Amino acid sequence: MMSARTDGELLGAWRAGDNAAFSALVMAHQGPLARHAQALLGEGGPWEDAVQEALLRLAKSPPELPAGVLGNGDAERSVLSSWLHKVTRNCCMDTLRSEGSRRHREREAAAAESISGGLERVEGRDTRRAVKDAMAGLPQDQREVLTLRLLGERTYTEIAEITGKKRGTIGWLISTGLTALSLTLEPMLGLGAIPAGASPAVGGTNQIPGQAHGEKR
Repeated sequence: MMSARTDGELLGAWRAGDNAAFSALVMAHQGPLARHAQALLGEGGPWEDAVQEALLRLAKSPPELPAGVLGNGDAERSVLSSWLHKVTRNCCMDTLRSEGSRRHREREAAAAESISGGLERVEGRDTRRAVKDAMAGLPQDQREVLTLRLLGERTYTEIAEITGKKRGTIGWLISTGLTALSLTLEPMLGLGAIPAGASPAVGGTNQIPGQAHGEKR
């Protein structure tokens, strides 16, 4: 059986006119991009347009992968994924700037269907709704990095590259976001609030923004 082609091979095939190769790239990446766009624009917002624009840019101007990652399927996937997330984020930011204030957009937003890690026990429609509402109530920057970290399983370095924020800031946003979710959901789920000074789940940190620390995975 023929092994699946790597993203680098698919990009090369797409440049050569193989439409099936581009379809394979779309199938591999559109899910995480959709969750990222929804975290920024809300499920009721024009997130699909942002994802479509990112994929259109991939179709028109596919990036050249660094020579150092060619032949390594996981590395090729990571590099292309980061590129697509950055393009998607830029499209979302353009939409936010052109369609009104961030505060209004946050009220409209509803985040991803569920979050992983410390909230894996969440079951049932009403509880999932509560988690979604809690995520939607977070500030946009916290909601974005939590979506990338918990749902996208991106490293701190990758999130920093995608968002343009420092790694220390990423850790602080994840820490404060998880703490806020814990406090909001504790009455319903029986979750213990994250105590001050403790390290939250999924590699979080209580360091202040910009404070240097090692890479989290």
